[in-house]
Amino acid sequence: MTTFNRRDLGLLVLRVGTGAVLTAHGTQKLAGWFGGGGIKGTTAAMEAMGFHPPKHSALAAGLGETGGGVLLALGLATPAAGAAAAGTMAGAVAVHVPAGFFAMGGGYEYPAFLGFAAAAIGLTGPGEYSLDHVTCHVLDRPWVVALAFAGSALAAATVVGRRAKGQAESADGAEGE
Repeated sequence: MTTFNRRDLGLLVLRVGTGAVLTAHGTQKLAGWFGGGGIKGTTAAMEAMGFHPPKHSALAAGLGETGGGVLLALGLATPAAGAAAAGTMAGAVAVHVPAGFFAMGGGYEYPAFLGFAAAAIGLTGPGEYSLDHVTCHVLDRPWVVALAFAGSALAAATVVGRRAKGQAESADGAEGE
């Protein structure tokens, strides 16, 4: 008789739920599904939010959410998936920070939660009920965790920093007029 490990079952539920939400968000950006703007609409939104280059930013956000979400749900390359999704959510948090914490007022509560959940899964690992487990954790090694999270943190800091610098320059230019 097979007994289910509650920890691994909990990780499966968390991975699939978080991955599904991220995938839905990403496909809004990439394909216009679920009422999203697709690449064209997301590119325009990225430009309005101060991300440059906007099309690259739209693709990166869509791929970070969709790819990270699908991989998290499958439990495949879990550290890279969690890091990619968390890094993408860091950019979303930066957009929502001026509105405060709570999502009801446009704040960063929701993207922060998704980012923390993705990061926790990436750091904890996928559990037994995953493709990483089936593949003997070939893509879930300690060095992958370190490399994925360091790379994601560097990329997020660069993108968010570039956006902040551009916004500051725009504000300075507007004051000088």
